[in-house]
Amino acid sequence: MLRYYITQLQVILYVAPVMLLAIICHECAHGFVSDRLGDPTPRMSGRLTLNPLKHLDPIGTLCLLFFHMGWANPVPINPYYYKDRKKGIILVSLAGPAVNLLLAFVSMLIEGLLMLYGSSSSSIVQTAMSLAYYSAVLNIGLGIFNLIPVPPLDGSHVLGELSPKAAELYGRYARYWGLALILLLASGALSRPLGFLNDAVLNGMWSIIRMILLRLPQPMI
Repeated sequence: MLRYYITQLQVILYVAPVMLLAIICHECAHGFVSDRLGDPTPRMSGRLTLNPLKHLDPIGTLCLLFFHMGWANPVPINPYYYKDRKKGIILVSLAGPAVNLLLAFVSMLIEGLLMLYGSSSSSIVQTAMSLAYYSAVLNIGLGIFNLIPVPPLDGSHVLGELSPKAAELYGRYARYWGLALILLLASGALSRPLGFLNDAVLNGMWSIIRMILLRLPQPMI
């Protein structure tokens, strides 16, 4: 029993810094793209920062820690600054998940390079590989989860712009969506479909990385 709790503590210690980086980059991506599209709101509200306290949502962070799926405090934006409102909202909404998937790919590439060139007997290398692995898993989970078209997730903003009926539905039941999302997570109803998607993306990225690694100089045995 004690060994189990020690193992769980080690996992949390690995996950916590990776989780913070994933959330910060996700929200900064939203703010950065909105800023580039002419909206000063994220900058004026202090959200173009690496300070995690500016981005963390307590409930979303706990869900991410325990379920590997969660969300952060949304970056405030003002779509009226965009030249094309619909296109701007879609680009800003997709920026966060896109950055998470990019971070996942980079993390897996680092893990692959450490496997190829690192010393298997080095505790530092093993720790770095564990961090890279958790970074890949968490970032894929966060990226895909946020594409679900349920408020307050990014996917709902995309679908809301593409479908007026969806936007009307989101607005009509606005007060219930957050609770519904928490219940879905707690019930485990999302575990199987999201697990399937996460594994598919993970395996796809790993296949690409293997092709990259095979083209690199191989270490002498």
